[in-house]
Amino acid sequence: MSNIPNELRYTKSHEWVKREEDGSLTVGITDHAQGLLGDLVFVETPEAEDTFSAGDDCAVIESVKAASDVYCPIDGEVIEGNEVLADAPETINHDAYGDGWIFKIKPEDDGAFDELLTSDEYAEIVAEDSH
Repeated sequence: MSNIPNELRYTKSHEWVKREEDGSLTVGITDHAQGLLGDLVFVETPEAEDTFSAGDDCAVIESVKAASDVYCPIDGEVIEGNEVLADAPETINHDAYGDGWIFKIKPEDDGAFDELLTSDEYAEIVAEDSH
């Protein structure tokens, strides 16, 4: 079973979202997603001040197996991309929920976070994917 922290929210497309004290949101891909992708070799993060709507592709992750888009979980403006990933994309493989975050975003709607999947709801999706 994949690691699915309870304090985070999730999307059906396997992004995780963490609410920060300043109201911004940190976004990454789940442990389940990085496990499916395998060893990551390249990550392209969004730029600060880029704006996205929920569901927009906003980053690209490439592994030895495949390239995959990362989708924005909510409407908002990017505050920063994780520059560490340019030189060390494998950080996501080692620490998907910590140093492997992909970008931080300022949400247009503070309530959008609460509409994302809970850990239990996301665990059900992962379980269905495994069958």
